[in-house]
Amino acid sequence: MNEPITWTDFEKVEIRTGTVMAVEAFPKARKPAYKLTIDFGELGTKRTSAQLTKLYQAEELVGKQVVAVVNFPPKQIATFMSECLVLGAVTDDGTVTLLQTERPTQNGMRIA
Repeated sequence: MNEPITWTDFEKVEIRTGTVMAVEAFPKARKPAYKLTIDFGELGTKRTSAQLTKLYQAEELVGKQVVAVVNFPPKQIATFMSECLVLGAVTDDGTVTLLQTERPTQNGMRIA
């Protein structure tokens, strides 16, 4: 476990709900991944690379609501600029299970 953070540290992290609008293959990624376009409501759309290929087919991700950190600086991943980080539970072998809200919510809602 890492060192504890303060409440102020946690408040800096913008975790929001969004809906996956489009999914593309990302063959240039080092590890198998998809390019996702996600609608965050009033925050607009953001794109990200996500290593979800072990459990999810591209077509089943479209329309799925996800939880993501939206205030990281953009990060270059191969030829793609990632603008957010979709959250998931990760096993030792790298398999990612998406975190989702228990019920559908408005896109852009803050997770606290």
